[in-house]
Amino acid sequence: MEITAGALMEIRINPADVGKRVSVRRVEAGPEGAAHLTDTVGVLVSWTGGVLLITKKNGDTVRIAESSLVAGKVVPPAPARRRGPAATFEELAPVLARAWQPVESERLGGWTLRAAGGFTRRANSVLPLGDPGIPVAEALARVTAWYAERGLTPYVQAATGAVGTQEALCAQLAERGWVREVSADVRIAALAPVADVAADVAQVVLSRGCDEEWLRLYGRTTDPEAALRVLSAGPSVWFASVPGRAIGRLVVDGRWAGFAAVEVAPEHRRQGLATAVMAALARQALAEGASAAWLQVETDNTRARALYDGLGFTVHHAYHHYRAPQRADRSAAGS
Repeated sequence: MEITAGALMEIRINPADVGKRVSVRRVEAGPEGAAHLTDTVGVLVSWTGGVLLITKKNGDTVRIAESSLVAGKVVPPAPARRRGPAATFEELAPVLARAWQPVESERLGGWTLRAAGGFTRRANSVLPLGDPGIPVAEALARVTAWYAERGLTPYVQAATGAVGTQEALCAQLAERGWVREVSADVRIAALAPVADVAADVAQVVLSRGCDEEWLRLYGRTTDPEAALRVLSAGPSVWFASVPGRAIGRLVVDGRWAGFAAVEVAPEHRRQGLATAVMAALARQALAEGASAAWLQVETDNTRARALYDGLGFTVHHAYHHYRAPQRADRSAAGS
């Protein structure tokens, strides 16, 4: 279907474009009947019954009546960043998963069900990096039962905003009543500039393990045993500490260096400690042959986002944790 709506506006999309990134303009009724135009850019995840579903980069899914369209076209993927490493979602997603491993996991086709006694949503959620091999509704029922057996709230972690991410799954989860509870950005950067930043790295102690003081500063667990098992797992794991003041964690995996758990005690903030921790860990990663960096930061963590902006990190994609409609007795804390 291609409909001309005026000389400058055309609808150049149709149901065959499901799965593509599109830009559409629709007319909406405003106050007192006044009409206005609204633009939406995102992945067209379905077009049925006269309704389009478009999932935007931030994970929001918009329902648009076909009859309200005045223009629409397929648009190319977002332009590549002018700095930092090139990376596809297909390459990066398994790297992120290996850096935050659960205590227990089970495969369901291309989905991985993960559990770690409730320590963080990342280690207690489904990672859907392929087809589950059964209808999604049936897969979600299996997921719900699996987590219920472990006394955990069912979560699915799904990504948006890059080529190959899971906008269609996000829309399906929302349609089935799953609640988007937490969103975070995955950011990437060249590693060398992080290592070269001016900082007092001599005060940073690196170790292959973490102690009670490190966990106290991390402050996100009521189950130290489960936390240690998750935090210590990965291809090459390092813990950083400025004793009593700041901590950080690094996982080196091939060319990638993943940063996590960068925390500074409140009374010691604004002293450059987080930057020193990042620089010390980056130098260790360079020594092991890494060249690219990644990290995850929740979208509402403005303090951390400012730090990472200054170190050259840019957004690669977003991920979201969707919670099942019926909550179990226990839930996972942290992203």
